[in-house]
Amino acid sequence: MSSSPTAVSASAKILWRIAAITTMGSLGFGYDTGVISGALPFMTLDAAHGGLGLTPVSEGLVASALIFGGAFGALFAGQLSDRYGRLGVLKVLALLFALGALGTACAPDLTIMVITRFILGIAVGGASSTVPVLIAELAAPRHRGRLVCQSELMIVSGQCLAYVASAGLAHLFDSPIIWRYMLAIALIPAVLLYIGMYFVPTSPRWLVSKGRIAEAKTTLTGIRDTQREVDQEMREMIAQHKVEQKHSGAWSKLKQPWMLKLLGIGIGLGFVIQFTGVNAFMYYTPMILKETGMGTNAALIATIGNGVVSVLATLVGMWLINRMGRRTMLLMGLTVVVFAQIFLGGVVNFLPHTLMQSYLALSGVLLFLFFMQMCIGPVYWLLMSELFPTHARGLMNGIAVGVFWIFNAIVAMVFPILLSVLGGMTFFLFAVINIGSIVFCTLWLPETKGLSLEEIETLMEQRFSGGKRVAGEARAY
Repeated sequence: MSSSPTAVSASAKILWRIAAITTMGSLGFGYDTGVISGALPFMTLDAAHGGLGLTPVSEGLVASALIFGGAFGALFAGQLSDRYGRLGVLKVLALLFALGALGTACAPDLTIMVITRFILGIAVGGASSTVPVLIAELAAPRHRGRLVCQSELMIVSGQCLAYVASAGLAHLFDSPIIWRYMLAIALIPAVLLYIGMYFVPTSPRWLVSKGRIAEAKTTLTGIRDTQREVDQEMREMIAQHKVEQKHSGAWSKLKQPWMLKLLGIGIGLGFVIQFTGVNAFMYYTPMILKETGMGTNAALIATIGNGVVSVLATLVGMWLINRMGRRTMLLMGLTVVVFAQIFLGGVVNFLPHTLMQSYLALSGVLLFLFFMQMCIGPVYWLLMSELFPTHARGLMNGIAVGVFWIFNAIVAMVFPILLSVLGGMTFFLFAVINIGSIVFCTLWLPETKGLSLEEIETLMEQRFSGGKRVAGEARAY
């Protein structure tokens, strides 16, 4: 391929188109996690009035079924994608997205609703672990940051779309069954994802891992700017595959100390992102604002601001990701998050219930979300796509993201209890936890900016196994 500006532009356009198609799964992820907040008030109506007669307990079941399905889906999609390929798994997940969307929209009772929400969760969790990995394995190092961050952009765009669609449908159609249409909209990204998978190439790294070298080179030639890049990456991938062939199956490889340490970092990063309290803010912002005396309708409208700020922040994060290191962005975001939580705790605890307190609390929430979605959310998904070695990337990513969903469920269940018991002191508690997260990232998280996936793997093994590989296997390259 030529290295002319035109050829470079064409290659970049191909990669962006691939990312746009693939991240339909992320759009579905965001919409399905966000839409339930608008649908639940209608679902609490009794069956005679178009609802499902949900109680507070059954509301919790409906909301949490997707989260637990997400943990299950992330774990098993990761393993299956290592065995059968990322594209095949995403096609199956698209079908599960469609089945879940139709099932929840048509659910006649609580039992069917919980089952279909769990199925939807499998699709959401599977997409959350598979989409960033596929994009990372297709992208060149200089494009990888922004392209993988496009997945995070689509997640928050899906959430924003859910908030706006729910509010708009409820306002335009005075019908108690409008919640079914809110949930049915999720069918659109499912269909787009399934069709789009026929226009996305197979991961060249997965092809090499299966010994399909010629196919991998053909794929790589179509998405790189120069033949030199193709040849260099092919040499790295083949050399890496030869080293990995000396070992046994993926599960047994996790017994290696450096792999376990790396998996521990991945799980730790899931703790870091969830215990910022981000989903507490996304799920419960109206509850937080009502604590300050803001009215219900005003609080619901303010929640749309969460979605808009998240989208804008992610766009800024995509611009920054290749200009700053992953580690630097994450630490900067966590630092501002701590200050935002201290500010929120002070506002809720020590100011009187006035309109000024409500606006100050909202500004604290929006400051938190801006830096969370600009610096922490995109970096987390990017690191999940590039930290782990190729031969076990699906498995390790699936385990780490599966635990991430469990942390999500813990925060979602515990936050309202903490808020009712501790009030504004809850935000000080989260601030303390996030100070611990800053220490963890400072001590353990390496920088991966600008490195190929094979270079990252070598770096991780050197760092967490005391450099043993350099003296042995690396020389075989």
